Amino acid sequence: MSYDICSDESRIMKQIVTATMLATCLALPAAAQEESEDNYNLMEEGAKLFFRGLMDEMEPALRELEGFAREIEPNLRSFVREMGPALRDLMAEVEDWSAYHPPEILPNGDIIIRRKTPQEMLDAPVTGDTEIEL
Repeated sequence: MSYDICSDESRIMKQIVTATMLATCLALPAAAQEESEDNYNLMEEGAKLFFRGLMDEMEPALRELEGFAREIEPNLRSFVREMGPALRDLMAEVEDWSAYHPPEILPNGDIIIRRKTPQEMLDAPVTGDTEIEL
């Protein structure tokens, strides 16, 4: 019975190489996943810091806006109470706002809204959904 040491060493080396390659292949996704999670956590932390800084910068302006809103609230409520019915009637009466020019304030303080002439209506650019043929 002949015992060949070279073939046994070769077989053992192949098993070691195979086991090492298998362990490496199995470990790579876990390492990549950890790196991905670390990057995600860093991105998340960076976004949190960015928005926290933005909120800190905006806080004085928002407080000022809140104070202004409290200040004008009674006047705005009064305006809506008085002008609401008139604006509702105007909205019901005017069907197509594109048939009118923008409002103008006259020197005496009157506000007028001029109706466009038929020629101005024809010259007006088409708005809305328009198809473009290719």
